[in-house]
Amino acid sequence: MSNETETLTRFAPDSGTEVALPVHTDLLRLATAGSVDDGKSTLVGRLLHDTKSVLADQLDAVHRASADRGLSTPDLSLLVDGLRAEREQGITIDVAYRYFATGKRTFVLADTPGHVQYTRNTVTGASTAQLAVLLVDARKGVVEQTRRHAAVLALLGVPRLVLAINKIDMVDFDESVHTAIAQDFAQHARALGYSDEDVVTVPVSALHGDNVVERSERTPWYEGPALLEHLETVPVAPDPHDVPFRLPVQYVIRPRTADHPDYRGYAGQVAAGVVNEGDEVVVLPSGARSRVSMVDTPDGRAQSAAAGRSITVLLEDDLDIARGDVIVSAEEQPRVTDEFDATVCWLAEKPLSPNAKVLIKHGARTVQAMATELSTRFDEQELSSVDAPDKLELNEIGKIRFRTSESLPIDDYADSRRTGSFIVLDPSDGSTLAAGLIGVPLAPLASAVTR
Repeated sequence: MSNETETLTRFAPDSGTEVALPVHTDLLRLATAGSVDDGKSTLVGRLLHDTKSVLADQLDAVHRASADRGLSTPDLSLLVDGLRAEREQGITIDVAYRYFATGKRTFVLADTPGHVQYTRNTVTGASTAQLAVLLVDARKGVVEQTRRHAAVLALLGVPRLVLAINKIDMVDFDESVHTAIAQDFAQHARALGYSDEDVVTVPVSALHGDNVVERSERTPWYEGPALLEHLETVPVAPDPHDVPFRLPVQYVIRPRTADHPDYRGYAGQVAAGVVNEGDEVVVLPSGARSRVSMVDTPDGRAQSAAAGRSITVLLEDDLDIARGDVIVSAEEQPRVTDEFDATVCWLAEKPLSPNAKVLIKHGARTVQAMATELSTRFDEQELSSVDAPDKLELNEIGKIRFRTSESLPIDDYADSRRTGSFIVLDPSDGSTLAAGLIGVPLAPLASAVTR
């Protein structure tokens, strides 16, 4: 998460006029997940509506569409289901990114579909999330899809969960129902590696707004925060600064002007750690060493820069550095290898077979690669684990060994999300085939979801 200042504009739904937001320095990236018809889109729509983050004409369209369906109140889920095909079918089938803000925090929300066959969209939406809101229907409790989504969120390293027990009004706001579901999910979350402090349970009615933005008088037994209150105040760790410095080079800047005849900078976004003027660094994969002579930012020269900041680094030595190289801390370097194991979620209709030739995009570098071994497949739909599978199909998660044509500087995903992850591309057309995580164990995940 970047702590740089961000600005956002929202509109008052009653007038359609722009409302100036205060400057925010705190950003929370969150994702939603849940089974079909758990009310996820309604919950997101309620958040957008009650924080006045909706255009007036959008709200008018929702009122008209709701009236056409014979509804007496607006269907707030339509604020999320932006595609006409989705509205006609009454389902959400894609990842919808929404932006809203309050006086305390700015939010980027990824709303993912609930259908089993769209697990790949859950992976996409949760890949950068710092928190996930997982919905369950109070009448159904924790179901298989709940456990699947929780497993995927744990696999992706999402550090905090909110279990929103929706439709609490449909069970007469019964405290015992809430308690039973919370205890059931807590046991599963612990098996996935979450502590009790990492998971918060909130009873909500997205339709009526109970405990969504404000605490409800109809749940006097619930002493915790409303959902938005929790989202505004939950501690969110910024991009890790206490890990080794990593800067994937995206562009080499040489202006060649009279004012800067010798300027040669290496631009990119700091993926992890902190860089200071004078730090000794290594350029990978070449292994060349130098020291940082200047840290340049859009705001001018800086003594240091942390993860999430876009910078240009100048070095004391004139080195051969190109796009795709990585500038790293000399004291703590990643491993440089042309062969590694990774857990991947297969996102394509075309299955992966052993010895398939692919492209791997790691940071700003894309290299040829081969999937030399399919070690294990975890089928999140069947909640089973299979050794030495003959292929990996859509939505399946597996452990794969890759061999690359060029050595890559890699970290474990648990240490650095940016340099510990990659995507797999189709060499024929460049389409995305899979998302990969380095050093993420698969076996504990399979055993946890079957408990």
